[in-house]
Amino acid sequence: MSETLTELLYLVSIISFILALRFLSSPTRARLGNQIGAAGMLLAIVVTFAQSEVVGYGLIAIGMVLGGVLGAIGARRVKMTAMPQMVALFNGVGGGAAALVSLAEFHNRGPAEGGLPTDVAIAIGLSALIGAISFSGSLVAFAKLQELIQGRPITYAGQQFVNALILAGTLACGIAIVAGAESEWLLVALIVGALAFGTLFVLPIGGADMPVVISLLNAFTGLAAAATGFELENNVLIVSGALVGASGTLLTLLMGKAMNRTIGNVLFGAFGKVVAGPEAAVVSDDGRTVRATTADDVAIMLTYARRVVVVPGYGLAVAQAQHDVRQLADLLEARGVDVRYAIHPVAGRMPGHMNVLLAEANVPYTQLQEMEEINPEFGRTDVALVIGANDVTNPAARDTPASPIYGMPILDVDQAAAVVVLKRGMSPGFAGIDNALYLDPKTQMLFGDAKDSVLQLAAAVKAL
Repeated sequence: MSETLTELLYLVSIISFILALRFLSSPTRARLGNQIGAAGMLLAIVVTFAQSEVVGYGLIAIGMVLGGVLGAIGARRVKMTAMPQMVALFNGVGGGAAALVSLAEFHNRGPAEGGLPTDVAIAIGLSALIGAISFSGSLVAFAKLQELIQGRPITYAGQQFVNALILAGTLACGIAIVAGAESEWLLVALIVGALAFGTLFVLPIGGADMPVVISLLNAFTGLAAAATGFELENNVLIVSGALVGASGTLLTLLMGKAMNRTIGNVLFGAFGKVVAGPEAAVVSDDGRTVRATTADDVAIMLTYARRVVVVPGYGLAVAQAQHDVRQLADLLEARGVDVRYAIHPVAGRMPGHMNVLLAEANVPYTQLQEMEEINPEFGRTDVALVIGANDVTNPAARDTPASPIYGMPILDVDQAAAVVVLKRGMSPGFAGIDNALYLDPKTQMLFGDAKDSVLQLAAAVKAL
């Protein structure tokens, strides 16, 4: 294939990636965006295979078949609750691949070319460094989300000093490579150091901040891929990696803004420690108590309400209650109730988690309302039905300066005429603090598994 035709077809792939991102910005066109992006990637792969520099088609085919089968099985079998883990794992694989390509390029080109050009050496160093950090960091994020290790911050004395020391040593290896050192052990040491730094970098970050961490690591993988494109002189890899890096960075900043916290505070603040009182506390200092209710009582409230706002959280995902919530909403709408869904930007364990979860249950996109859109409506809402959401509904973020989450934008569910919270117990959320909403006189708690509670509500509504 001629160079001109190759670049032209690569340009078509690049355009498809840009269009895919554009369509993914709208729920109604997200499926089409995925299809366009997949078609662009397929074209890029076919064009790359047509290059004369490519050898070992048999090994490549074996790798593609194995990876494709594992990826397809994993994607089809994964539950919606585990989608963040899958994203973290797949993202980490991309970073690891970039680091391995850098090692292979250094091994092949360094001795053969009598020393790498400075620009190529920089690209190899950056790809190996960022890719390895993304790989190990994503694996730690996966382990935290999968509860293979505790989700709370894992800290130790002098952690910042140790991290800085490892990073400094890793950067020193990269500088030596750029300066002209051809010893392969330097790149191996760089990768090992980056792997260690990525692990220690994510361990102190709590589960409450996982949406931000996943976005950041996604940006890292994109940057590593772009650097790999410079190594291989592949334009489509440069542009696609830059698109991922830029979109991941913007999403990270938006997530930080949604939590009213700087990225530095997220990464180095060890947010998520348990700082509240007893986990099962039901009485406040001013005498207020938690009020439990029954499904029959809540069903009456919902049936005779004019507007109900459902506030989904990770508890809904764990219970896999999204389909049952949709059925409950259908019953209420048949009785003339206006049902809407309030989506907080960091609800769940990855950006957009609640949107994807409810879309799986075919909840109309028009009923999904973002925080800025729905907050003014709570004052005109009869019942706010909170299902498995915790920190994103805590009024302390708005009213209590001493709270560790003070300043974080929340869903103003406490402005509704009545609030019903579906929750297993009184344990705190990822932030590790008690929720003042539960002591509000107009809040009632329906304890139990979210799926069972929603089924009971649906049965009670039918019986009315």
